[in-house]
Amino acid sequence: MPDQWMIRATTFANCNCELNCGCQFNQPTTNGFCDFIMGGIIEEGHYDDVTLDGLKYVVIFAFPGEIAEGNGRRLIILDENANTEQRVALEKIVSGEACEQGATHFFIFSSVCSEFLETQWKSIEIAVDIEARTGVLKVPGMVDVVGRPEINVHSGEPYHIAITRTAGSFEYTYAELGRASATVTGPIEMNLKDSYGQFCTIHFNQDGLVQAS
Repeated sequence: MPDQWMIRATTFANCNCELNCGCQFNQPTTNGFCDFIMGGIIEEGHYDDVTLDGLKYVVIFAFPGEIAEGNGRRLIILDENANTEQRVALEKIVSGEACEQGATHFFIFSSVCSEFLETQWKSIEIAVDIEARTGVLKVPGMVDVVGRPEINVHSGEPYHIAITRTAGSFEYTYAELGRASATVTGPIEMNLKDSYGQFCTIHFNQDGLVQAS
């Protein structure tokens, strides 16, 4: 019997596109290339009999052109607090190795990478308020990402933008959008400023998307 797993995670992501990110609107990237970082905290999860509750992850991708053209670089950073069994399970899921082909965004983005950097185990700080469109994602000495809502230029108040995907998604069924800025150093470097920010819940198992809220 194949491995049975499930994760439901609160997530926060930032890429170098404008708010009309090409991945979400079936369009080319804003700048002709893609740098993005995503992180999550698993609110509920397991891999067979191994619990994954409370574990955190970060994945960094850099593509020199459009994502579909490939040649991406990937760096995975996983929660240093995971025990041996949890480390094996978490790396399988986040690398995209534990699902059906094309079933999750972990698999999709990894499938167009040509360079896979060694997984790192670090302290990860993440705090996300999906409804408020705010987020903080930090890995000391490597990653610093802060998210905020888009601001209405006329009123100065937060401006609500969200995406609902009733079909065809390999990531979520509902996501709140805002702005985010990121500084990433180490094997992959990037500096993003007030670009696309995404705040959502993902709910995956070995077959792909279960639901999101």
